[in-house]
Amino acid sequence: MNLEKLFLNLKTKYGYDFTEYADSSIRRRVEHFMKQEHIHTFEELSGKIINNEEYLELFIQSLSVTVTEMFRDPSFYLSLREKVLTRLETYPVCKIWLAGCATGEEVFSMAILLQETGIYSRCMIYATDINQQSLLIARQGIYPLDTMKKNISNYIDSGGRKSFSEYFTANFGSALMQQSLLTNVVFSPHNLAVDKSFNEFQLIVCRNVLIYFNSELQSKVLDLFYESLCPLGTLALGNKESLYFTSQKNNFTELDSKEKIYIRKS
Repeated sequence: MNLEKLFLNLKTKYGYDFTEYADSSIRRRVEHFMKQEHIHTFEELSGKIINNEEYLELFIQSLSVTVTEMFRDPSFYLSLREKVLTRLETYPVCKIWLAGCATGEEVFSMAILLQETGIYSRCMIYATDINQQSLLIARQGIYPLDTMKKNISNYIDSGGRKSFSEYFTANFGSALMQQSLLTNVVFSPHNLAVDKSFNEFQLIVCRNVLIYFNSELQSKVLDLFYESLCPLGTLALGNKESLYFTSQKNNFTELDSKEKIYIRKS
């Protein structure tokens, strides 16, 4: 059995589709997982995950990317403040999709931006990820206290208007984020490889996720985002990602070329 056969079995039984993830990236993560678990062959790994759903969840967690921080790439969030939120202010109700939200740092960053702009009460954030364990962490909003120093620095550089310490409570080495920031947040599992559009959004943010997909899956996901955006809606990608060489290039205009923020044409 090879890796492709393993992923085909996974797709057939559970609907998780990793067949179009970038080969070198996904292979490294699978091999790292096998080494950690002392598994020597793909056959052995397949037997464990096909017959044990708890082990499957452990495997899925190892494949999804969860390394992040609040206000990661502060210049991106500064651009959101100055160029995107002014557009969102024109909508009576605003729906935002954070696709691949990982452990929730991006969710709290967005909620803080919306609150400081004064439009949080009429916004709804849909935060999705393939990794159920990451979503659990996001819902709890509890992070290691030693990560707050970097988060505070990012917040200041992103144009933050308050003292960031107002947004969390420190307790025994952990930082508990202000739970009111999650009032208008819906967390849900969503697999970009196989799941469909589930709403119409004014803003979709999917940063540093597409780089782990091959070109075919990137195109499929970008088609999904196009279908999910309202006319003149905003799409934000990671700074190493772009619409330039994709089938969606002509369906968007650039709002910020450096920060990879695009507007869907009407």
